[in-house]
Amino acid sequence: MDTADIKLIKRLLGVGVQRSTPLGGGCLGDVRRLDLEDGRALVLKRGENLEVEGRMLGFLKERTGLPVPDVFHADDQILIMDWIDGAPGVLSAGAERDLAAHVAGLHDITASAFGFEWDTVIGPLGQPNGGMTDWPSFFAGRRLMHMARLGLDAGQLPDTLMARIERLAARMADELDHNPKPSLLHGDLWGGNILVHGNRVAGFIDPAIYFGDPEVELAFMTLFGTVGRDFFAAYRERRFIAPGFEERRRHIYLLYPLLVHVCLFGGSYVAQVAAGLDRLGY
Repeated sequence: MDTADIKLIKRLLGVGVQRSTPLGGGCLGDVRRLDLEDGRALVLKRGENLEVEGRMLGFLKERTGLPVPDVFHADDQILIMDWIDGAPGVLSAGAERDLAAHVAGLHDITASAFGFEWDTVIGPLGQPNGGMTDWPSFFAGRRLMHMARLGLDAGQLPDTLMARIERLAARMADELDHNPKPSLLHGDLWGGNILVHGNRVAGFIDPAIYFGDPEVELAFMTLFGTVGRDFFAAYRERRFIAPGFEERRRHIYLLYPLLVHVCLFGGSYVAQVAAGLDRLGY
């Protein structure tokens, strides 16, 4: 741990660092648990765009009921926040039901337009959030095509796949005709960002917030098998899911996180984007 980091903790909290322990989940940066001399524990994260991540956590803390860590410091490269006593992993049936209550409550928070008051990030990648009232245009332009262009510019997305994504984007008004309302989304809900303690969710981390179709969130949560039958049964008790989600829209929305992974990692995620487009007929 850098001496500058130790001095920063001392200045912010008036206490020294007793121990620094590397944590898992830091594939895009360095994440450490800091045990302080007064018995408290913090998390120090190094990476990119962390000032925005800190602002997003602050928004969720102030405006929602989600359990998120308090932020003590956030700049472009360093984020210091509370340690939450929980761990990512496989969710029990009880934890899935508790997660559904949290997510449904988050989705009950609505706005007059899709987007957000400032641009956010998903991991280190920017998410443009200029407000729009037309959801198909927002998702096609500010999500799908935006991330596809980043992948193309990074040399990760082939031209042939870009052309197929463009064809899908041109048909988005027909594909997304279910008239969703703008709901607040965590934006990056997979198992690694959900901290669990027994049968309850202890905390949410690494948000990528904006107001969008709640189904984007639900689709993302199926990408790595994060949730299953118990989650969806409990969520449907609280919120309606329009017909056509499982059969088609889920596969459209999965293209966005897959393109994020194409930008960051390339490899097999390119083939998964191609398979998704095959399934949709583009």
